[in-house]
Parts: sequence; C-alpha cells; structure tokens
Amino acid sequence: MIPWLDADDPFPAVHTALREPNGLLCAGADLSPGRLLRAYANGIFPWFNEGEPILWWSPHPRMVLFPRELRISKSLSKTLRRGVFEVRLDTAFGRVMEECAGPRRTQQGTWISPAMRQAYGRLFDLGHAHSVETWREGNLVGGLYGVALGRVFFGESMFSRETDASKVALAHLVRHIEAAGFAMIDCQMATKHLASLGAREIPRTEFSRHLRDWTATSALPVRWPAHAAKWA
Repeated sequence: MIPWLDADDPFPAVHTALREPNGLLCAGADLSPGRLLRAYANGIFPWFNEGEPILWWSPHPRMVLFPRELRISKSLSKTLRRGVFEVRLDTAFGRVMEECAGPRRTQQGTWISPAMRQAYGRLFDLGHAHSVETWREGNLVGGLYGVALGRVFFGESMFSRETDASKVALAHLVRHIEAAGFAMIDCQMATKHLASLGAREIPRTEFSRHLRDWTATSALPVRWPAHAAKWA
C-alpha cells in the first residue's frame, strides 16, 4: 500500500518508495505549481496514465546526465556543425508537449494527458518549465521539455520526427545550461538511448544529496533566449 495525499499533505520520505514497481511513492494531491516544484526539489515526479489517480515516483537508481559527460558521436557532431536544424528555446512549449504526447510504436496511450499539459503549461508561464526545439524549413521536427530548479534541469520527455532531431535538442540544452551554471540533468528512468548519450545511473541517496546541494538556492525563473547560438 502507498499513502494517499490530500491537498495539504507533505510528500513521504523517498526511501519509503516501493521496490516494485520501482519508485512508486504515493498517490493523490494535485498538479499545482507549488506541488510540482516541491516534488522536483525532493526528487519526485508525477507519472500516470489518463483516467488514473495522480501517481508520484522516486525510482532507485536514478538516471542522470552530468553536462560534461555528454557523449556526442562523430555523426551527431557533423550534424551540429552543419547546422542542419534551427534550434529555438521556449518558443513552442505547448507544441513540444503535444508532440511528446503523440502515439509511439513502443507504447499504448500516453501519460502526457491534457491535465499534465495544462499543469506544465502553468509552470512554463511562471518561467520554471522550458523547451528546446529543433526546426527544419519552418517545421517543428524535434524537441524536449522539462523543469529548471536551481542548478538542476529535470527532463520530462523528448520527440523526434527526423534523424538526430531530439539529439540536437539535447546537445543544445546541455550547452545552454552548462553555460548558465547547471550541474545535472535528471533523466528519471534508464534507457539505452540516454545511456548512449552519456547518461548513467546513480543511487537515490546520491541523487538526493545532489538535489540538496544544487536546488537549495534556486535561481529566479526566467524565459530562455528564443534562438540558440550556432554550434561552433
């Protein structure tokens, strides 16, 4: 059994999360901006299918990417240098979420429900959520979105309609946040795709320690510049 949270209830300690399914911590509460920001500061994120109650997770181990460990292949480096895609920041947040919510071959349905899109849209309006977008000939062909808190970027989802489109978005994200003093990207759950780009798993205790160090003094929310600098 997991706790059910009412609107004003605090989150339980993350070490109480279930081992199976990995990281399930509690249910209930709401998706208000304050609740979401408290969740991220404690290493917790919402993930549930449409029609289900809100479920909150804190898995162990945790997949993270430290900016200096980003792995760029020769082919991706060539794509970046050629400027195949135009990269923009924070110009199409809602559309990126809609694309990430689209059907995928490997899953049925989506956890990025209208309620989730509305909740993260509010975070974007407040300057806490951001998108990195790849465009080609005026068309949005890839991107990612997530939440920035202190020196940590919490990645939520990415999509790609053309080869390397999401990888280019990630590379530009890493360059942008590293220049701004960010120390870590939370990737939540392990995937081979993220591992190929340099992400790795760390224990939840280590992840929580990093959060205490890197979100203790949160920077003021800001809108990111619309156009990313060209890749040198």
